[in-house]
Amino acid sequence: MTFSIVARSADGESWGVAVASKFLAVGSAVPAAVAGVGAIATQADANVAYKGQALAHLDDGATASVALQRLLEEDEGRDHRQVGIVDVDGGAASHTGPACLDWAGSRTGEGYAIQGNILTGEEVVEAMEAAWLASPADAPLARRLLDALAAGDAAGGDSRGRQSAALLVVEEDAGYGGLDDIAVDLRVDDHAEPIGELARLLDLNDLYLTASTEDEKVPVTPELEAELERLAQAAGARDFAAWVGTENYEMRVAPDGSWIDQKILDIIRGSGS
Repeated sequence: MTFSIVARSADGESWGVAVASKFLAVGSAVPAAVAGVGAIATQADANVAYKGQALAHLDDGATASVALQRLLEEDEGRDHRQVGIVDVDGGAASHTGPACLDWAGSRTGEGYAIQGNILTGEEVVEAMEAAWLASPADAPLARRLLDALAAGDAAGGDSRGRQSAALLVVEEDAGYGGLDDIAVDLRVDDHAEPIGELARLLDLNDLYLTASTEDEKVPVTPELEAELERLAQAAGARDFAAWVGTENYEMRVAPDGSWIDQKILDIIRGSGS
């Protein structure tokens, strides 16, 4: 009932899953990932216990193939399961049980596992693989995953239609304030165009919840500091720090005020005009 891609970034620093389905809140059931460990998608007649079990096996040093073998050995319902796993080193494995409904199958390669069931045809996973391989290796993993998911949807996707989609990416210290590893955790639970909505949310995630790169940081001089205070007050805030907190831009402004992200500078200059 689902198509997904599980992958590791080319630099070996992040792992993630993108998934879509004619199923309510697919993100609550299918994906799981832990930074420095690996990622998994469990689908078809999904065994959600696979998520914790697989990640535990990977954390103990098992490869994706070994972790998958252990899952299947312990599960009497394995003929109805579909699962993809990528391990810490980019090793990939996928399983499609013989009882999964047509069309069902997968593609795997170094750093990725793509799988789907009840699809319009094999062209769905083929399009996803082609999009993944064609995307720049140094592009953000979330973007590569989303592009592959969109390619599968454009090729036909779930034969029953669309309903939900999700995107999960983990990387060490990439979460809010650098205090956890959740770089992206977005879900569209019930929507006529879930992948398009997921793309919109990813743009917002990048603005609000992604730390600025060094190239995006603009040093705050005394002159710029005075301008920021003036613009914040013109926008109705007590001061610039209050404006940052109210607008939720704290990931893109230095806590000590020493720099501001160029995007945020453009925004406040626009709001203050």
